[in-house]
Amino acid sequence: MPERSSDWFRQGEYDLSHAKKSLEFGDYEWACFAAHQAVEKVLKAVYQKNNRSVRGHSIVGLLQGLEDLFDIPGLFPSYARILSRYYIETRYPNGFPEGAPKDYFDEKIAQEALDAAEEIFEWCRDTIG
Repeated sequence: MPERSSDWFRQGEYDLSHAKKSLEFGDYEWACFAAHQAVEKVLKAVYQKNNRSVRGHSIVGLLQGLEDLFDIPGLFPSYARILSRYYIETRYPNGFPEGAPKDYFDEKIAQEALDAAEEIFEWCRDTIG
């Protein structure tokens, strides 16, 4: 498998930018989803850089898979739980008992997702070097 960590990381950067723009535009569910996607991709860049393959979309699972290589910062498990919620619920109405996803997200929730994403993103940047 060719090493493509820079490709994964660059796409993660783009997704993080999209999350910020979505927050500014008031597209809060998309801000949360893009924050999740950014972190998923930069974590997969860390896997690539360390010659590991990985599948899945759970930020919790992706972080846990790196625990044997790195000391994961203390707040990251909490950040991972925040972001992992936003893979399905942000996009599909059946993620909630009624209403559309846009009905369940607000600026505070989106900002929390973005803050969590930025913390993990910077750690991944430092880890990859």
